[in-house]
Amino acid sequence: MAELNGIYKCNVCGNTVSVIEAGAGTLVCCGEEMELLKPKTKEQEGNEKHVPVVEISKGNVKVKVGSVPHPMEEKHYIGLIQLIRNGDVVAGKRLKPGDKPEASFCLDSTEGIKARIWCNIHGVWIN
Repeated sequence: MAELNGIYKCNVCGNTVSVIEAGAGTLVCCGEEMELLKPKTKEQEGNEKHVPVVEISKGNVKVKVGSVPHPMEEKHYIGLIQLIRNGDVVAGKRLKPGDKPEASFCLDSTEGIKARIWCNIHGVWIN
């Protein structure tokens, strides 16, 4: 069974998907079950290139990827920034090579907000 809001990757071709509604089946690509990418934290890297840095001011949330900006090159980039509350995705922004590795959001409530990012090479990270 797929995990709601989970991010899955095909280990054969690299297709990556985010589940917006979970059903009873499994996700399969290239004839193989896709891998659920488990979020990594600062304990696994420190606060450098992958850990989201969240700045909150009133209802505004700014997320920067890393205390040292993450590369945004054709072969290595951040493709997604999401805000998570209680396991649910409440906002998100897709990025592409050449973009700044950051996003701004406006929310009614910032209580319990965390940021999750997806790096095309190093997977999913959460603050």
